[in-house]
Amino acid sequence: MSPSVTDANGHTGPIVIVGAGLAGLRTAEELRRAGYEGEVILVGDEPRLPYDRPPLSKQFVRGETDDTTLRPAEFFAEKRIDLRRNTVAVGVDTAARQVALADGGTLDYAQLIIATGLRPRRLPGLPDLQGVHVLRGFADAAALRDELSSAGTALVVGAGFIGCELAASFRASGVAVALIEPQPTPLASVLGEQVGELVARMHRAEGVDLRCGTGLDTFLADDADRVRGARLSDGSEVAADLVVIGVGSRPVTEWLADSGIALADPAAGGGVLADEVGRTSVDGVWAVGDVAAWLHATGQHKRVEHWTNAGEQAKLLACALLGAEPPTAARVPYFWSDQYDVKIQALGTPSAADEVDIVSDDGRKFLAYYHQDGNLTGVVGAGMTSQVMKVRAKIAAGAPVAELLGTA
Repeated sequence: MSPSVTDANGHTGPIVIVGAGLAGLRTAEELRRAGYEGEVILVGDEPRLPYDRPPLSKQFVRGETDDTTLRPAEFFAEKRIDLRRNTVAVGVDTAARQVALADGGTLDYAQLIIATGLRPRRLPGLPDLQGVHVLRGFADAAALRDELSSAGTALVVGAGFIGCELAASFRASGVAVALIEPQPTPLASVLGEQVGELVARMHRAEGVDLRCGTGLDTFLADDADRVRGARLSDGSEVAADLVVIGVGSRPVTEWLADSGIALADPAAGGGVLADEVGRTSVDGVWAVGDVAAWLHATGQHKRVEHWTNAGEQAKLLACALLGAEPPTAARVPYFWSDQYDVKIQALGTPSAADEVDIVSDDGRKFLAYYHQDGNLTGVVGAGMTSQVMKVRAKIAAGAPVAELLGTA
């Protein structure tokens, strides 16, 4: 017999997943894979079928692909997943177990899964000009690609992963790029300054005008209210036919106001607080993906904004919700970033606070071990796939880093 879920009155009801990105889709798939045959409603606020976001800053914006759809329309019919596109959730009544929709309708649920993801941060106090972009969704990427085809110069504000990937894509398209970052190096807050400097070296070698330790003061406009450049915090100016602001994102949780669902402190990253399998503070409500601040082995709640994490969390959540046996294999976080001809890969939980040993560096490709108190926490490599992947078991075991030094 198929597992079933019930509402507060003991009546069988649907599982409603709000958010039709990767995490929401994977959760719907995992529910079916685990044998659940009841009603599954997947709510998305965009008109498109669920799509993959990582290619948007790379192959899509460069014009190498037009479609990043994850599953065709027939898939949802075959799996009996009721996909509601162009449907915006604006509130939750957890006592009545209802989701309020922007069109005035409601959706009853027996179990609710929050998978609403992130929204790009914007910088306050800047003029509203044509040619200034953020990148999160398909429409953002399409607008950016249209303008890139006629641009000669571009400014990227923020040298995190999205900013670095866009800078690489713009250079591959023949556009002159200025990349500015208030921190000492690209990716400094994520991977630390040692590895960040190796990433900086790569971008400079590709002709990027990389300016670290520098912020944005304001935009400069032409007579048609279109951006023509920017003045930086050091007083210098850069020309730009288009600008992309990549200064991070924030969880989409506004619609949960007054719901009683506990949220993390925005100063600590925000998001929906959940336990190690996605249960929130309210019975029958779960959270998954970028919006979810899950409880980790460290005893801290943390959001993990990586593609592979969405699928891993979806599997754990589906098993817990249905009372099935969860996976027992050790989870070693993994993420990657494609920049130019180099794939930067990371396993484990590398942190800017870790000690770092650069164990291989040929001037472009590199390998670095991260460790705390002598124990391996992660590995980061650029263009060194096999060397990164062979360390997975050592990271899972928390092995002494001394066991690996000198073996790269």
